[in-house]
Amino acid sequence: MTRDEARQSIVSYWTRKADTALASARSELAAGRLDFAVNRIYYACFYAASAVLLGAGQKFVKHSGVRGALHQSLVKSGKISAAWGKVYDRIFEGRQSADYLELAEFERDQVAEMLREAEGFVSEMKRLQSADTR
Repeated sequence: MTRDEARQSIVSYWTRKADTALASARSELAAGRLDFAVNRIYYACFYAASAVLLGAGQKFVKHSGVRGALHQSLVKSGKISAAWGKVYDRIFEGRQSADYLELAEFERDQVAEMLREAEGFVSEMKRLQSADTR
């Protein structure tokens, strides 16, 4: 397997993980486990962004690295709109609250909206991947 083939295999892996995280988020939301849904929503976006960045030759160990590269490499370059960067930031902050703040609470409608935004974000990342493979 060549280096490019190996990278593409990993990109596909992260994309599948994004889809799995979205499915998990839907299940958690349906079950009323809102903080767990927020966590899965964030990870869907994180995996999808990681896939796109890796496809462009960028690999990161920290969440802050992915977030920074998303803004630098995708938003500032004009590959995606600034609105998608803001979506990622809101979801990132939601996950921070869900995972690290004691007594953090979410409203079902709020989480449902985050899920809709995440579905759009993941679709946008897939669009970038398909554009890059043409």
